[in-house]
Amino acid sequence: MTTPTLTTPVAPAAAALKRPRPRPTVTAVVTWLLAGLFAATLLAVLVSVVVTSLSTTWSGSWLPSGYTWSWFTQAWHQPGLATSIGVTFEVAFADVVLALLIGVPAGYVLARKKFPGRSAIMLFALFPVILPPLTYAVQLAALMYRIGLGGTLTAVILVNLVPILPLVILITVPFVEQISPDVENAAKVFGADNLRLFTRVLVPLLTPGIVAAGVLSLVRVLGSFELTFFVSSARTQTLVVAIFGALSDPGGPPAALTAAMTVFYMAIALLGLAISLRFSNPAQALSQPAAH
Repeated sequence: MTTPTLTTPVAPAAAALKRPRPRPTVTAVVTWLLAGLFAATLLAVLVSVVVTSLSTTWSGSWLPSGYTWSWFTQAWHQPGLATSIGVTFEVAFADVVLALLIGVPAGYVLARKKFPGRSAIMLFALFPVILPPLTYAVQLAALMYRIGLGGTLTAVILVNLVPILPLVILITVPFVEQISPDVENAAKVFGADNLRLFTRVLVPLLTPGIVAAGVLSLVRVLGSFELTFFVSSARTQTLVVAIFGALSDPGGPPAALTAAMTVFYMAIALLGLAISLRFSNPAQALSQPAAH
């Protein structure tokens, strides 16, 4: 009588260890190398701005000769800086809210209704998003001054609304298309009118898209320069325009003082992004389909 031979199965983990690791391709190496160079360059620029804002003097050497916080105090007391920071917050808040209030319903209509000229409207909405702002900033500024709004806060808000409103619409449309019309029909069967249907059914389902559109709009407004520059005055300019004015003045403030003002701008942008990302991740929201 023969005794059966027992074979010990190879553990999956051990088999996986024996597999040769795939060699990195040339494309992957080049991609990671370029990404690393870009990140290093960007980090070096940001660090240099921060170091300049803290330096007493910095010329002809790798590091400043000394460090001080006084530039931030002087920057805060610069004429008009506090006003520019307040205007920046006001314009950003007003534009994001208006863009969402107008863009989300408009995106719903474009996603649900089929009518002649719909494709043309979608194509037209792309223009302010993909075109450089300078191509239409001068014409918008001329319009604002012609109707008597030039130099006012209203003009600054309106011109910055031009590129972000189409952005909100274009982001909202695919999110609405992912929601089944049966959900809306079921709500209407149970007696929901159009207002309740939109506020209590569609808005919760569109929340990821709304948050993503809001965050991207906030980033666009905080970085807007050309549109604000042509229509703002000394009392309605945002911080980025104030920094440009300081940099372009030959007899303007020292480089360290301008760098301190730039750090204030960076802090505002990072604060706005941190608050927005605290409640939602726009990248995750764009990758997740809406509920059906």
